[in-house]
Amino acid sequence: MTMPSVTAWTGSRSTGHSRVAANVAQIDGLRGIAVAAVVLYHFTQSLAPGGFVGVDIFFVLSGFLIGGILWRELSAHGSINVGNFLVRRLKRLAPAYFAMALATTIVAYLILLPFEFREYSKSLIASVVYLSNVQFFREAGYFDIASENKILLHTWSLAVEEQFYLFLPLVLLILRRRRLVLAGVLATICATSLLACIIFTPISPTATFFLFPFRAWELLLGVVLAIAWTEWRLNGSYGQWLSWLGLGLVAAAIGFTRPEYNFPGAWALLPTVGTAMLLLNINDRNPVNAILGWQPLVHLGLISYSLYLWHWPVLTLSTYYQGGQSGGTVGLWLAIALVLAILSWRFVERPVREAQSLPSFALVSGVGLGSATLLLVGAFIFRGDGLPERFGPAARMHIQASADFIQDWSRCTTPDSGSFAGVEICKIGVEGEPSFIVWGDSHGRAMKEGIELAATEAKSAGLLIWRAGCPPLFDIDKQENAATPAQNASCALSNASIRKTLPQLRGIERILLVGRWSYYADGRGSGVDARNEIVLKPQSGQGHEAQAALFFDAAVASAKEIGHAIPKVFVLQQPPEISGYDSREASRLLALGGNLDPLSLIEPVSEVEARAARGEAPFLKLARDGRITYLKLRDRFCEGQVCSAVHNGLSYYFDNNHITNSASKAIRSVFTRVVAPHVGEVVVMHEAP
Repeated sequence: MTMPSVTAWTGSRSTGHSRVAANVAQIDGLRGIAVAAVVLYHFTQSLAPGGFVGVDIFFVLSGFLIGGILWRELSAHGSINVGNFLVRRLKRLAPAYFAMALATTIVAYLILLPFEFREYSKSLIASVVYLSNVQFFREAGYFDIASENKILLHTWSLAVEEQFYLFLPLVLLILRRRRLVLAGVLATICATSLLACIIFTPISPTATFFLFPFRAWELLLGVVLAIAWTEWRLNGSYGQWLSWLGLGLVAAAIGFTRPEYNFPGAWALLPTVGTAMLLLNINDRNPVNAILGWQPLVHLGLISYSLYLWHWPVLTLSTYYQGGQSGGTVGLWLAIALVLAILSWRFVERPVREAQSLPSFALVSGVGLGSATLLLVGAFIFRGDGLPERFGPAARMHIQASADFIQDWSRCTTPDSGSFAGVEICKIGVEGEPSFIVWGDSHGRAMKEGIELAATEAKSAGLLIWRAGCPPLFDIDKQENAATPAQNASCALSNASIRKTLPQLRGIERILLVGRWSYYADGRGSGVDARNEIVLKPQSGQGHEAQAALFFDAAVASAKEIGHAIPKVFVLQQPPEISGYDSREASRLLALGGNLDPLSLIEPVSEVEARAARGEAPFLKLARDGRITYLKLRDRFCEGQVCSAVHNGLSYYFDNNHITNSASKAIRSVFTRVVAPHVGEVVVMHEAP
């Protein structure tokens, strides 16, 4: 997080409008609390389970300090020198950021896998142009790499701040001649942004977390407080009760806020209002301000920007390299992050910020050159697909599989009204009126390239509908620990829309249902994804039957209902689960010099069948009754008594249950009866794409 030097407030003393400069140490102490909360949350959540709210504290402090500087400049001169303001921002931000980005890129080059290094390059480019919050918002999804592998994830908050500080001077300049109106406009925008944040967090928590319009109120709260301080000539001393209340709110936020509590939303009021109260009473002589002025806390606040910059890359890259963290290593890497922050502050951040003889032209030119260099490096990595030639042949097979899960979704649309309103539908095959539908979960997505190729070869047109972790069934709700509350809720809404639309369709002759059936029947993943759990419940709210029985009944009833709307119903047998395999983990292990256990590449047929039994049961019954056609898939991946992730020198699996694009193309003859019913199915064990 970034803020100007607190001593910038000393200029206000000559006006008689503020005495906050008397206690600048307390503001640094607040920064120390904020950065300590964030760092402790990331390194060890048990000590600060809600420590991520430190970012919200920073937002209010930043708005208070920078907003106050701009307001007093506007009051004194009737205008704002935007050029000087932006140069000061560059002087404050750029040097330490460039040092961190350069060092991080070098380490990332040495250890990240190609697909991860390619994703890193996108983050690098986005952070240079202060759009990383938008990038991470757009990337958030079921198959996005985990947050602990997003090395520059922390730059989202820097992007929000800089977007705000392009917005704020513009508003100040537009309304500079009507300052009372201007103050009212800022307060109104603040209230509107807060209201939008509260309303939309349950609907789209990713958007409200990352995007500027939903975070602007936190910075504006600081700005409005700074304006009130200046215009109403506040003295910053209103009794210790106000400081204790503010500290209590901040402490409650750090101790009790949780990501799953629809954050930010109304929960963000705890740290932000608490911070505003502490600032409002910053000059009062009381124990709270004495705590904020404690020298170790003040020193931590002084290095807060550098510590914020360095702590996340140190944590993520060390965790990646070690394959995790233990209690001992956490302390070691935390100490390393602290040392790097001190060095960065002492030899990079502070010298440039305090350099009085550094011409603006030289600073801007240096920043421009540094930015251009990082952009070119990012583009080179991206265009080079993460530079896979860095690693040997043993890792490349699995590296190829880890990258072989990206598809072209440019033919997808989400209608606002009519058929499939609110449901993303994707055209597959040739152009024309669709004759078939594929409806599934993420396994439907994994099969997309094979189905599309089969349809194209058969000159057939169809539609694909998929939603991760969402069984293509009616009358059930699902709660999945790998999904957000909004994603869980959207599953039922999407399925209800599909249910309403299917009987109205004309020209659709066939439908294929695709899913990870055993996951829904058993309620949990297997092997490397055993931590993933999903709970199904009847929408009626009645009944307490076991999940396998509930799944069985829902599958039978759904297939029968679909059969009344569409003449031919197909259900795809799920691929065998290779429980111990994940292409990303296998690639990482081999790339870093480890040895891959051969047993992680195979699974006994007996275990595959046992795991799939409850998920297959309803469809085997439906097939016996002539209600559906059940498309067998297991023999494409199994031979004898063993199922394997590797076929013809290629890994066919992205993780332990999703196949790659290459695999789906290789088995495309399975889909022939769905996409082209008049063409006989050709069964080939390992058909070439």
